[in-house]
Amino acid sequence: MSRSPLIARTAPTLRRAVGNLRKRKATIALVPTMGALHDGHVSLVRLARRRASRVVVSIFVNPTQFAPTEDFGAYPRTWKADLARLAAEDVDIVWHPGAEAMYPQGFATRIVPEGPALAGLEDRFRPHFFGGVATVVGKLFTQCRPDVAIFGEKDFQQLRVVAQMARDLDLGVKVIGSRTVRERDGLAMSSRNVYLSPQERQTATTLYRAMKESAGRIRAGEAVAAAMARGAAMITAAGFELDYFEVRHAATLAQVSSRNDGPLRILVAAKLGTTRLIDNIAV
Repeated sequence: MSRSPLIARTAPTLRRAVGNLRKRKATIALVPTMGALHDGHVSLVRLARRRASRVVVSIFVNPTQFAPTEDFGAYPRTWKADLARLAAEDVDIVWHPGAEAMYPQGFATRIVPEGPALAGLEDRFRPHFFGGVATVVGKLFTQCRPDVAIFGEKDFQQLRVVAQMARDLDLGVKVIGSRTVRERDGLAMSSRNVYLSPQERQTATTLYRAMKESAGRIRAGEAVAAAMARGAAMITAAGFELDYFEVRHAATLAQVSSRNDGPLRILVAAKLGTTRLIDNIAV
């Protein structure tokens, strides 16, 4: 029988709850989310449960990672359904602050990441994004004091940025990536998929197919540039507006020229109608 998690909405409440867990020698895993939870998020929670004795899930739609032209106001918010999902997974604490709790009046400090945050992928199209992510995740780590934190691999550059930040700032948190959860037809689960029309939803699977085909060609020995050009053409022919379709070093996100340049990752971002989708796979 599932139990309701403790819901913390202020930092003092959260500190007391986390402190009580620490007094009982608990290990703590944090799963940061922006809500609108789906099966992909549930997979993160289940991995967190395997890696620690207690699980904290944060739900906070972070305004500092949205540009003025982006969908902050329209971002789906499904609090009651989210809480029911987390209760079913026996989550211990849900950290659900308002913007005023995270960014009180006079807030004036930001984390400005470099390294993988300047790889020329998401940062090229959303230059504001990783500063907002690093700042809010840095706060979540200090607020929740986790031993481990679980992030999905779907946001692969974000995963690399957060892991680098945790190492560089000696935050004492082990950042763990969890594999992307997909629909049966290969589309990566995302809270933004609800924006797709039925026709767009069918077309969206092209991203995964293009990545798979390009990865297969690279593994078979085709030149990286040629294999990636074919995949990009497949995506644009389906009606996407392509931001990037690139193969990078999986650990550093550095540019590569051949399959011998290290473990490789294909990353893509493209807009279909008004919905921007991102995805990635290992080669």
